[in-house]
Amino acid sequence: MLHVRSIWNGAISFGLVSIPIKLVNATESHSISFRQIHLDDGGRIRYRKVCELEDREVTTSEIGKGYEDADGTIIPITDDDLAHLPLPTAKTIEIVAFVPADRIDPLQMDAAYYLAAGGAPAAKPYTLLREALKRSQKVAIAKFALRGRERLGMLRVVGDAIALHGLLWPDEVRAPEGLAPDTDVTVNDKELDLADALMDTLGEIELEDLHDEYREALEEVVAAKAAGEAPPESPEPAKGGKVLDLMAALENSVRAAKESRGEEEAGEHAEVRPMPARKSARATPKQAGGKKSTSTAKKTTAAKKTTAAKKSTAKSAQGTKKTAAARKTPAKKTAAKKATGRKRSA
Repeated sequence: MLHVRSIWNGAISFGLVSIPIKLVNATESHSISFRQIHLDDGGRIRYRKVCELEDREVTTSEIGKGYEDADGTIIPITDDDLAHLPLPTAKTIEIVAFVPADRIDPLQMDAAYYLAAGGAPAAKPYTLLREALKRSQKVAIAKFALRGRERLGMLRVVGDAIALHGLLWPDEVRAPEGLAPDTDVTVNDKELDLADALMDTLGEIELEDLHDEYREALEEVVAAKAAGEAPPESPEPAKGGKVLDLMAALENSVRAAKESRGEEEAGEHAEVRPMPARKSARATPKQAGGKKSTSTAKKTTAAKKTTAAKKSTAKSAQGTKKTAAARKTPAKKTAAKKATGRKRSA
């Protein structure tokens, strides 16, 4: 069990089954906090709680809660008043339905808590609810009261425990009206193919490998200042050029992502250059490595001419040899015939 203090004690109402539980925070903040100081002398700036009627500082034990009415009248509300709210969810997490997890809009997700079984008697019903949620592959929707208001929640299984996610009420989530571009934009298949290629190249990542680099950099600055050293210099931010050609930007992004992962082919340079203007979609991949220079083209032309000349000379030589061979052949045949005639006469 997490070694943290429970923030709420109550029970889960599962039909006629009541499961005593303790509510503990499931998350923690690692952010670095600062104190307000007086710039002249470094003294701490503190806020003091002062009664505006008596004009004096009061202690925590003298402070209570009050509701301000529309006319400015303060109506005192005591902890005893809150403990006797006419709500079934005042000390109970009341399950009202079971739904598939994909029915929950992520925009509604709020704070997360773990539910711990409240003692040995809660072990059996707690395990029953956990296994029922597992087998149904659903989440439980519940109502509960916390910090002075009734809330909506979602119960799901995390490992061997049950987690409670606070949910915003549906009317607390704003509709995204008027946020999408108000102009007609057409995206063609080639642009989508390049976007898919970029997504595939970037690939997936283990969320456990991600960490807060801002906090680490801030810790370095604090450590340097504490040691009387100059804080480390920040790197130059990458200069983002104006996107004039979406296709070129996508192609460059795919190439840069591959090179960052060491996937570039042998002989290719790691430098990402702006894409030249394309005459057709097919010509683009051939031009990705850069155009050949004029001198290279001239050398290639000269080489082709030399090769053609050599081939012509070789063909002429072969023709001469064949002609000579053809001339010699009749003489050899005549000599052979004479020799045959002599043998027969003998």
